[in-house]
Amino acid sequence: MKKDIRFVGLDVHAETISVAVADPSGEVRSIGIIPNRPEAIRKLVKRLGPPDTLRACYEAGPTGYVLYWQLTELGVRCDVVAPTLVPVKAGDRVKTDRRDAEKLARSYRSGDLTPVWVPDAAHEALRDLVRAREAAKKDQMRARHRLGKFLLRHGRRPPNGIKPWTVKHLEWVKKEVDFDQQAQRAVLLDYISEVDHARDRIQRLERAIDEAVETAPERMRAVIEALQALRGVAQVSAVTIVAEVGELSRFARPRQLMGYSGAVSSEHSSGERTRRGAISKAGNSHLRRIVVEAAWAYRHKPSLGGALRSRQDGLSEEVKAIAWKAQHRLHSRYRRLAAKGKVRQQVVTAVARELLGFIWAIGVTVEMNTKAAGKQPAR
Repeated sequence: MKKDIRFVGLDVHAETISVAVADPSGEVRSIGIIPNRPEAIRKLVKRLGPPDTLRACYEAGPTGYVLYWQLTELGVRCDVVAPTLVPVKAGDRVKTDRRDAEKLARSYRSGDLTPVWVPDAAHEALRDLVRAREAAKKDQMRARHRLGKFLLRHGRRPPNGIKPWTVKHLEWVKKEVDFDQQAQRAVLLDYISEVDHARDRIQRLERAIDEAVETAPERMRAVIEALQALRGVAQVSAVTIVAEVGELSRFARPRQLMGYSGAVSSEHSSGERTRRGAISKAGNSHLRRIVVEAAWAYRHKPSLGGALRSRQDGLSEEVKAIAWKAQHRLHSRYRRLAAKGKVRQQVVTAVARELLGFIWAIGVTVEMNTKAAGKQPAR
């Protein structure tokens, strides 16, 4: 059966798809360009032969996973591959859609492509939501910077004791700051409106995240609740981790999760020379950002505050033990590296990489327990 399989490479764009096929005989040929429409894809599959003899692939990109689900529904096995890991010839200086499709088909047949994880409907919806909140937070930072720099440029500073971007600070800006020129008053009003709009937008999205967690599948919800046992990982952070990673048990070892985040060291070694550099950043940047933010909490001594104790209420003793071990180990790691004179950002990045190991341990434990509970016969 394997000798009859045809490997299909798809170079996907918003309006068109360039198609190439690697036949079992060894020939790689271009099929042409089709519209990126469901009916055109159905005709293509019918033209290429029985769906169970086809293996299709395309690069992950802005078109998302729509084509993946369309091909899967038609019975065609499809892989979405990592574009940064597609082999490239050093001397190849010609790039066209046809050549890209042929290269995908040829590399797919030889097994040189790396598939990425395709989220299901629940994970993809949650991912869209947390990324919308992340974008809103960036917009809020930009809006605050514009207002802050505008005030600084005109020498308007808040009284002593008022911290930036607190309720008192915004009240001071709205009530005490004024300008003689009408144009500057219009600018001030616009900047304040943008800051208020960004705040309201974040609040709406966070309420939507709360509702999404309540209606999420039981297994996903259990992992989100368990991850909050870790210091520095509240609900938004836990939801982001689950949305970006999916099932943590799909990683056989914690080092694989660390590599997926791009928080591992880059390396260029040859012969007797070993050279390691900064982190590779060749991974999920959203996961890496949220874990690094959480890692800053481990510069403090191990303790159980009121908020953390509340998040751990109702969790299993096994999960609590892993979280408590994480506090001791990661704080010790932070102190050890800081004592060597390392830059704090580098220290926190190293702690974040190790924190991913504890995240993996909690996720795998909860997923296995939930799976085992689901298999128990009803009484």
